[in-house]
Amino acid sequence: MLEIPQEQVAFDINDFPGGVRAAIEAVLMVVDEPVSEMSLATALELPVEDVLAHLVALAADYDQSNRGFAVTAIAGGWRVYSRSEYAPVVEKFLLDGAQAKLTQAALETLAVIAYRQPVSRSRVSSVRGVNVDGVVRTLLTRGLIEEMREEGESGATLYGTTSYFLQRLGLRSLDELPALAPYLPEVDVLDELAERGRA
Repeated sequence: MLEIPQEQVAFDINDFPGGVRAAIEAVLMVVDEPVSEMSLATALELPVEDVLAHLVALAADYDQSNRGFAVTAIAGGWRVYSRSEYAPVVEKFLLDGAQAKLTQAALETLAVIAYRQPVSRSRVSSVRGVNVDGVVRTLLTRGLIEEMREEGESGATLYGTTSYFLQRLGLRSLDELPALAPYLPEVDVLDELAERGRA
């Protein structure tokens, strides 16, 4: 099938009434996922350093003016989010009283996947001590985890968290997950417990 190239829209960023910052705002209002400084710089035909400076300035402006939203760097990019202080209002509006929280089982399963990824479903079941098939399906449906690859010999599917997971937790990367060492037994003990669960 022959693809017809689309015409490039020519513009001068300085011709827009609000300038660069308004142009950045316009893009951020339509993205579904965080957008990188590089993508913004390419679209606006500006140096990455300039775009980053404008993003930081926009974030500071919104902070100082107590807006209901913020421009936040998260999951490898930037996006407009409602402020956490307004979570009760937003939740009520979006859910209209529906329960959207994860169950304790889902939270525990998600924690195991987040800290042990990539990890198989059977390994998660071993750590938790219960079958997690239904919970994994729920987490997949909600977009919090994804299939990453198959494990070598066993062919088991390995799971990991998604960028949406990072967005929901307000993290830039998995490196920002809090350390669990002070709250858990040694890894050797966990592995031993997991082995017992398989026996």
